[in-house]
Amino acid sequence: MSFDDLIDRRGTHCAKWDMMEQVYGVPTDDGIAMWVADTDFRAPAPVLNKIREMVDHGVFGYVNVDKPYKDAIRWWMRTRHDWAVEPEAIFTTTGLVNGVGMCLDAFTQPGDGIVLFTPVYHAFARVIRNAGREVVECPMVNNEGRYEMDFDAYDEMMTGSEKMVILCSPHNPGGRVWSQAELQAVADFAKRHDLLLLSDEIHHDLVFPGHTHIPMQNAAPEITDRLLMLTAPSKTFNIAGLHTGQVIIPDPELRGQFAKRMLALSLAPNSVGQFATAAAYSAEGAIWVDEQIAYLDENRRLFDAAIAEIPGLRSMPLEATYLAWVDFSGTGMERAEFTNRVEQTAKIAVNHGTTFGTGGESFLRFNLGTQRARVEEACARLKNAFSDLQ
Repeated sequence: MSFDDLIDRRGTHCAKWDMMEQVYGVPTDDGIAMWVADTDFRAPAPVLNKIREMVDHGVFGYVNVDKPYKDAIRWWMRTRHDWAVEPEAIFTTTGLVNGVGMCLDAFTQPGDGIVLFTPVYHAFARVIRNAGREVVECPMVNNEGRYEMDFDAYDEMMTGSEKMVILCSPHNPGGRVWSQAELQAVADFAKRHDLLLLSDEIHHDLVFPGHTHIPMQNAAPEITDRLLMLTAPSKTFNIAGLHTGQVIIPDPELRGQFAKRMLALSLAPNSVGQFATAAAYSAEGAIWVDEQIAYLDENRRLFDAAIAEIPGLRSMPLEATYLAWVDFSGTGMERAEFTNRVEQTAKIAVNHGTTFGTGGESFLRFNLGTQRARVEEACARLKNAFSDLQ
């Protein structure tokens, strides 16, 4: 398989391609979908082969794949991230966002404050509010196109009603890979204010050369009594539709509390997702991931170069993820105008920065996880849409 193979996802009930006209008014026939955070790449061969094997067998009854599934997860975390995970620490949810909801349900109460470092992945705030909890926004500092955290300011904002802080590591949408010092500062903040720390690490495999992701459990082992880790193979291998994610809980007491809530709701993983995860987290899967990172790195380079040629536009340097975060404030345009140029003139469906919380108002998020020909076409369309500035 080549990552350059154009795959037409239109008419397949694909949220990213089939809903862009309904959501953004971008025509399906000639628009480019760069919003929903999945890629347009086929899953790697070991995943496809395993699913074909299941289909050929033809029986989809109850299974017990717990050991090979957890063994594969543990092997992957150890070999790719130098992270030792106990099998008893792994719980399976129907994806990472469900994992966030389950942690809110198990460990917090309605009315509790949940801290977010904004701008950040929009689903967090949606889940928090719908769970009856309060979003507490701690805006990050945009230091010359690089997000940083200001804990002196955040300390002043805390009221005592906050019970949890959610960290996105690597960061979506800014693409930051947090340093050891930054992760330690987050851990210290959580401890200082007696907060549970929920670390979303779903993008941890998609890190570009020159940067290294550090799992929070490794960065601050002294806070494992308040740590909840979130991982999933969905972004890494483009299998989000299989809705299989992991909540990894190092502390036995917190595990017991979470396990009871899972049993109370009778939540259990599906076999296709478990088998696909076990197949993906393999030596063959690792080779595919390395090839994908190299491909995305070139997409990133091309896109950033094109953005840099348009006066007033600035993309944050991506250290991880395939999600480009572009600042339009330098154009002097109102948000409605630059958004209209991207969506109606360039016909590109993108995520609006306002949905990511405070600090995202002048930004749009572009998904670069697609074939290079589409990235090149998007770049040409953007240059044309803003040609009057050049």
